[in-house]
Amino acid sequence: MIGLLINQKEKKELEYLIKREMDEILFDLKDERIDHLVKRSMKERYKILFSLFKRVAPPSECLRYMSFEKHRKSY
Repeated sequence: MIGLLINQKEKKELEYLIKREMDEILFDLKDERIDHLVKRSMKERYKILFSLFKRVAPPSECLRYMSFEKHRKSY
């Protein structure tokens, strides 16, 4: 386990960066031109990012991205 001390401004920046990356993945998953194997890797990356996001974001923010977690097999 690794600990990390950050201030509130850095926490908000991490939250923003992770949200931006997850939004990009969600957008790309809808693109039918992307190969299935690439999408599988993208889903794994999303899963990792979401676990990080849950650590820095308030629960109300997590709800928006949680719906994909529940239904990600449909992509």
